[in-house]
Amino acid sequence: MTKSFTQNILPITIVAGIAIGISAFTIHPPKTPARKTIEQRIDSVIAKMTIDDKIGQTAQRGASSRVKGPLPEALKNAVREGRAGSVINVVDIEKVNELQRIAVEESPRHIPLIFARDVIHGFKTIFPIPLGQAATWDPEIVEQGSRIAATEASSNGIRWTFAPMLDIARDARWGRIAESPGEDPYLASLLAKAYVKGFQGDNLSAPNSIAACAKHFAGYGAAEGGRDYNSANIPEQLLRDVYLKPFAAAKDAGIGTFMAAFNDLNGVPSTGNQFLLKGILRNEWKYDGMLVSDWNGVVEMTTHGFARDSSDAAAKAANAGVDMEMASNTYEKNLKELVASGKVSITQLNTLVRDILRLKFRLGLFDNPYTETPDGKVILTDANLAAAKKAVIESTVLLKNDNITLPFAKNVKKIAVIGPLADAPHEQLGTWTFDGDAKDTHTPLTAMQQLYGKDNIFYAPGLNFSRDRGTDGFSKAVKATHDADAIVFFGGEEAILSGEAHSRADIGLPGAQDSLISALHQEGKPIVLVIMAGRPITLGNILNKVDAVLMAWHPGTMGGPAIADMLAGIYTPEGRLPVTWPKTGAQEPLYYNHTNTGRPATKQAYVALDSIPVGAWQSSLGNTSHYLDAGYLPQYPFGYGLSYTMFDYYHLVQDKTVINPGETIQISAEIVNVGERAGTDIVQLYVQQMVGDVVRPVRELKGFKKISLSPRQKQMITFKLTAADLAYHNQQMKLVTDPGIYKVWIGRNSAEGLQGSFEIKEAPVVKEKGRKIKRIVGGKTSTN
Repeated sequence: MTKSFTQNILPITIVAGIAIGISAFTIHPPKTPARKTIEQRIDSVIAKMTIDDKIGQTAQRGASSRVKGPLPEALKNAVREGRAGSVINVVDIEKVNELQRIAVEESPRHIPLIFARDVIHGFKTIFPIPLGQAATWDPEIVEQGSRIAATEASSNGIRWTFAPMLDIARDARWGRIAESPGEDPYLASLLAKAYVKGFQGDNLSAPNSIAACAKHFAGYGAAEGGRDYNSANIPEQLLRDVYLKPFAAAKDAGIGTFMAAFNDLNGVPSTGNQFLLKGILRNEWKYDGMLVSDWNGVVEMTTHGFARDSSDAAAKAANAGVDMEMASNTYEKNLKELVASGKVSITQLNTLVRDILRLKFRLGLFDNPYTETPDGKVILTDANLAAAKKAVIESTVLLKNDNITLPFAKNVKKIAVIGPLADAPHEQLGTWTFDGDAKDTHTPLTAMQQLYGKDNIFYAPGLNFSRDRGTDGFSKAVKATHDADAIVFFGGEEAILSGEAHSRADIGLPGAQDSLISALHQEGKPIVLVIMAGRPITLGNILNKVDAVLMAWHPGTMGGPAIADMLAGIYTPEGRLPVTWPKTGAQEPLYYNHTNTGRPATKQAYVALDSIPVGAWQSSLGNTSHYLDAGYLPQYPFGYGLSYTMFDYYHLVQDKTVINPGETIQISAEIVNVGERAGTDIVQLYVQQMVGDVVRPVRELKGFKKISLSPRQKQMITFKLTAADLAYHNQQMKLVTDPGIYKVWIGRNSAEGLQGSFEIKEAPVVKEKGRKIKRIVGGKTSTN
């Protein structure tokens, strides 16, 4: 039925829209060929390729959003002439198979295409945004969501996605924090592995697996001022110990592709950064997968001022190891001349092409190039929707719950549903949902009407959309509360207000939402604020005007039923913050694992400017690291989240107080559900190294465990640590674990917990695989 297109065979002819052979979802695909076999097959293909064939493989073509209507003749001709290695944003099984037929039958070397798409947090079944998924602290949920996305997308011909985004994000103003796994490298690394496993499955060549892409390599989350595309300046020690860790985890998990970042890192654009792309990714980590530029990333090096023109940009990207160029065409225009002039060696060009072909072989495209119609329904199935709903419940963070407002008691029977996001099916999907459809979205309003009965839900949005500054709808919204027992306000951001190029300086509730909440507060009834947003939202003066706050992020397709069930107490919100929640955007960047400074803030530091006595001397201000008008603490710390029950922590126990090289220390605590309901808690382990070769963070997450306990049930939770778990990069960029004293906490978030300490004796240097890179010097590799 399927044949190798590297052999001398007659081509297979298909009629567009008709499946070939047995369903791709019922056959057993061949196992991925062994590495040696793949390399031999690559050799065979390259031996027949001209330089034009090779350059053609480095081009990714397509459209900025989605190819609609008939396929453009220009695109078909490019494929026919062998001037495309990949096609982006063609999402239709018939069009995919038509282009693939042209590639394998009519192009000079019959090399199949890879079809790519941004499938970020779902294809048709949309899960919570990645930052919301990070709030689950549950790699299994992340893996399941990615597996569902891969199954749905691959049924439409997509075999490559530009996810996961693994940028550590410490600034909520940055629009792309919505795509981030949060601010912590330990949590992000676990989620990175889960994303790879979910998208790629156990066998990348299986027809329902898609290649994942670790982006943006690297440091994009440290963009200055939280402005998208901005410069990032990151010391190498911080780069290695924080920003690179989730990427290394993705590499170790076998991720198929990496993407170079838009930004410049320490003055060198990532797209041409040999230190990053060759020094670390290729030489040190021994990565042999494919590396793609971001959209127009190669040609934009001229705008950066790093390349003189498109030819210079092509040379710098190619020599840094960027295999495929997305959108722009500097390779197509310049590589042939660059090879002829010796500015790019033929060996380097061959390396780029080998990486591209290697991915195609690993995907099984040479043996099974076409997409076959699946047997049965694979999109928006009941199982997919149930998984998406579960992800919403696990990702939703209960931030405030005064007077046990939630869950609603049995005497709360009539509810006023107010706010611009109560019935906004497109907006609750969030950023990067090209293929999600509003008609498939279940909103909170419809879910609450089904749960409580339409006659018991009084709906008045008050505002037409989140940015609406008008007050015309206020009176109707207030009137809707008169016969209600409680008010639920659905506010936050529209989807367009977060994501790429959507950074915000003021990260409070946009429009007149604050004013509407203040008007509702005057009615004297319990108010629950449900936030749907792509980032933490500063709550300013309204926090004390609401009784409970649920952070639902942008929850996706099943946001409505999940939220309605949590309000009613059918389920309990389980999420914990994957980022620090600021009081004001002016505190950003704000993150828990900061260093101590020489004058750390204390509880005695002034919190409000108007509390400073008139005529006070400078010494009375405390002379510590804090803001006069905002103090030094966040609104909510990293790892924070409440439950509908209460958990107490008792009896920190250590099996050792001193450990030597090669030994393990066990640290335990007893967790008790002291409430009246069953619930889930996330027990967190933090460590602080007291003295180091460079200053060390005040706390670092080193482990967590998710547990479910019935009322009065208790459980002893044990964590294990070795000296290697505490390693960091010293001034010489060597990975070391220092001897000395370490503090340890087991608690419910990064700001509290049971405390202990231990000592490490004679800790050795931790050996790293591959070459060690000393310094960033002009974007080039310096090794020892």
